[in-house]
Amino acid sequence: MTRLLPFPIVSFCLLALWLLLNQAVSFGHVLLGCVIALVGGRIMTVLELPRVRVKRPAVILRLLRLVAVDIVRSNLAVGRIVLGLGRRQRRAGFVEIPLDMRDPYGLASLACIITSTPGTLWVNFDAQKATLMIHVLDLVDQEEWIRTVKDRYERHLLEIFE
Repeated sequence: MTRLLPFPIVSFCLLALWLLLNQAVSFGHVLLGCVIALVGGRIMTVLELPRVRVKRPAVILRLLRLVAVDIVRSNLAVGRIVLGLGRRQRRAGFVEIPLDMRDPYGLASLACIITSTPGTLWVNFDAQKATLMIHVLDLVDQEEWIRTVKDRYERHLLEIFE
């Protein structure tokens, strides 16, 4: 069974995504979605992904709560900027953040967190220097951003993955 479906969760998600995008559950769409799911699952074997080891799964819920709160706060802040509320001058900029994390799944999770938070964007990760560069729409204090990423996100991700 693992030869046909080496990554069953990925295959199922691909099928579900295909059906959601087409907004139909006809025989043809299900059949084509199954083919895409099978091929997509087989393609994942070529990537030779390392095994994920979650050390403290309970921390995931804490991290998700933090991320949800930060996303809501950022949506409100970016909304105020876009609507022109507030009188102070806005300055966008780049921030370099030194990271202790090396786990590829932890880094991928951090990339998703930072990029899904409005007003911030993952720009670059230098593996040799172990530094992350992000772009911030309203950069007031670089040290505050470094503390936020390291204390709120990286610390939790280190507990989960390393």
